[in-house]
Amino acid sequence: GKNEYDLLVIGGGSGGLACAKEAAQFGRKVAVLDYVEPSPQGSTWGLGGTCVNVGCIPKKLMHQAALLGSALKDAQHYGWNISQPAHHTWSVMAQSVQNYVKSLNWGHRVQLQEKKVKYFNIKGSFSDPHTVRGLTKAGKETVVTADNIVIATGGRPKYPMHVAGALEYGITSDDLFWLKESPGKTLTPFVFNVSLECAGFLTGIGLDTTVMMRSVPLRGFDQASHISKKNQICFTTQQQMASLVTEHMESYGTKFLKRCFPTKVEKLKNNRLQVTWKNADLDTEETDSFDTVMWAVGRAPDTKTLNLEAVGVKTNSETGKIIVDASEATSVPHIYAVGDITEGRPELTPTAIAAGKLLAQRLFGHSSELMDYDNVPTTVFTPLEYGCVGLSEEAAVQRHGSDNIEVYHAYYKPLEFTVAERDATQCYMKMVCLREREQRILGLHFIGPNAGEVIQGFALGIKCGATYPQMMKTVGIHPTCAEEVTKLHITKRSGLDATVTGC
Repeated sequence: GKNEYDLLVIGGGSGGLACAKEAAQFGRKVAVLDYVEPSPQGSTWGLGGTCVNVGCIPKKLMHQAALLGSALKDAQHYGWNISQPAHHTWSVMAQSVQNYVKSLNWGHRVQLQEKKVKYFNIKGSFSDPHTVRGLTKAGKETVVTADNIVIATGGRPKYPMHVAGALEYGITSDDLFWLKESPGKTLTPFVFNVSLECAGFLTGIGLDTTVMMRSVPLRGFDQASHISKKNQICFTTQQQMASLVTEHMESYGTKFLKRCFPTKVEKLKNNRLQVTWKNADLDTEETDSFDTVMWAVGRAPDTKTLNLEAVGVKTNSETGKIIVDASEATSVPHIYAVGDITEGRPELTPTAIAAGKLLAQRLFGHSSELMDYDNVPTTVFTPLEYGCVGLSEEAAVQRHGSDNIEVYHAYYKPLEFTVAERDATQCYMKMVCLREREQRILGLHFIGPNAGEVIQGFALGIKCGATYPQMMKTVGIHPTCAEEVTKLHITKRSGLDATVTGC
């Protein structure tokens, strides 16, 4: 018989909700299935997905709390009489952030209702290519059929199962933002974006925080070493873009255990957690105790209960992500996937939202526009933010060859840092360009205050094919950090030996 819905979306995160609401705009009958499986530590939340509940939103708000702490210290230099040391209360911050997140959960439910999108709070799985079954919390079976189905279930944090006690005693970012009491002395092993961001704001609000890193930080971001020219003297800097971020964090109090990896977590009688790790450089075994261990090993696609194999939806055997084509279609013609769950796509909220909307427009609005995943800007919200758009230096060299790449870069000092006498050693920017003809900008990397706001503005120009000469003709807003991007005259030609002197 006829299917009940024109579109069924499995997953109530950013991409899924955007797709469902856009489809409803075309007068189609739409349903959304969403269910949050509690974390191993029991944390759960409402409608909205990772970004709203345990990602971008609470992270940025807690990042702001830490920035306010730094501002309080700076304020004295600007004439404000503020008693030091200022004390931070976790429970007040957490309650405010959690209340705001809950308001967003409610807002999403209201929006679905207003657009006449049916919401099912169930965990569904495929029983055939057009049918999804699931159980309500009360144990009642629900069957939903649809002509088109979109999978947008996102991912959940992974645990390092090879580390004894990791699952029993550790938490992840799925838990951190919902803690009612302070995590206290915290260890975050493995250096992914979320570990550095969380370690940054934990340090910023006054907590004893340690990051354990086995290899390079922020893997996947720009790691290229470079040559600089200063006062006509060439010198090399082995500091990578990602390393500058961690150097700043270290200078402001975050501890780093480098070339170390955890092997065991045990709970002591006083309820503290004793962590044992291996120091690869010294070939020694070391231990320390912490109040909280927060794992940041990355996220795995949430597909285990979907029964994808039964309906023929193909996934990458290594990553578990769903394989899609340029139109977000899976190996089954009427089944699609958007967001973090898809192979080869950036794990970013705005791309999931845009892809979801465009998919609905193609399905029901006679559109043929595809999502463009090139030159998508992003930012790591560490204490000194790192924003970027386009290619890293390594990626540009790999794509175009080292002889065809020109890199402009410079250190700078934000005006705000001068009166407060703050260290600006890690404030740095790099512009990666094609050397030939008009020198089209391939990538821009910026480390400094409000990096997200800076990169967002330049992203439009780079998306439109901006060139280095055009950037130099752009009049900057004085005195801002973003202005410095329009004055990048220091240059380095890729491919030169890093030991070259006498430029």
